[in-house]
Amino acid sequence: MASYAIGDLQGCYQEFLDLLAAMAFQPGSDRLFLVGDLVNRGPDSLAVLRWVYQHRDSVDIVLGNHDLHLLAVQAGLAKQKGRDTLGEVLAAADAPLLLDWLRCQPLVRRYGGYLFVHAGLLPEWTAQQAVTLSAEVEAMLASPAYKEFLGQMYGNQPSRWDECLVGMDRLRLVVNVCTRMRLLTDAGALDLDFKGELDDAPGHLHAWFDSPDRQQQDVCIVSGHWSALGLMLRPDVIALDTGCVWGGSLAGVRLEDRQVFQVPSRQPRSSDWG
Repeated sequence: MASYAIGDLQGCYQEFLDLLAAMAFQPGSDRLFLVGDLVNRGPDSLAVLRWVYQHRDSVDIVLGNHDLHLLAVQAGLAKQKGRDTLGEVLAAADAPLLLDWLRCQPLVRRYGGYLFVHAGLLPEWTAQQAVTLSAEVEAMLASPAYKEFLGQMYGNQPSRWDECLVGMDRLRLVVNVCTRMRLLTDAGALDLDFKGELDDAPGHLHAWFDSPDRQQQDVCIVSGHWSALGLMLRPDVIALDTGCVWGGSLAGVRLEDRQVFQVPSRQPRSSDWG
C-alpha cells in the first residue's frame, strides 16, 4: 500500500488519469488524498467528481474554494462567474448525489504525520485545533442549515482569529483560512488580495507557512491553491498546485518517500495563474 497526494485538479480529468498512471495508483490498495479544488475552470469537472465518488473508499479529499463555490451555485446562493465551467456538473442527472457527497467533506484531514488543507493554516492553530475547527464547518455543511451557511460564506471579514468568535464570523474565517489564504500581514491578519509570486509580495506581507512560531510543527502540511507559488517541498510543508488548469502541470507526491510525480497540462498556456 502506498499513499499519494495530488494538487488542484480543477476539472483537468485527462491529466488526472495521466498522473494516476504515472504513479501506478491502485484503487483498493493504495490511498489518495486530493487537496481541494476538484472542479471549475477546467474542461471536465463532472468526470473528476464521478471518478472520485466511484473510488471514494480509496480517496480522501478536502474542500477548496472552487468546490464551495460550486455548492453555493447549486443552492442558488451564488452565480457562475465568467470563467466558471460548472454547467455540465449542475445539469447532470447525478448532480444531487455527487454534490450531497461533496458537501459533507471536511476542510482539514489528518493522516499520520500529515495534515491536508487546500490553502493553509493560521500559525496560532495547533494541528488538533485545525481539525476541530474543520469539524465545526463540516457539521454546518452537513446540517439542514447548510444553505444559510453557504449564503453567508462570502466575504473577507473578520480577518484575524479570535477564539471568542462565534456564529458565521467564526465559520467564515475558518473557511477563508483553509480555502483562500496565501499571505498574512505582520500583524497576523489575512490578506486575500495578492495572488502572485512570493518574491513579488509587498514587504508587510509574508506567506502563511513562514509565520514565526507556527504551532503545527508536529505535522507536515500538504496544501494547494497557490499556483504562482508552484511546487514546494519542505520538511514541514508540501505545496502541490502547479497550475494545471493554466497550462502548467499536475503534481503529486508519494508520502512514504516524498517522491514527486508530474505530468504536463493539456490546457492552453495562460499567464493568469492564481
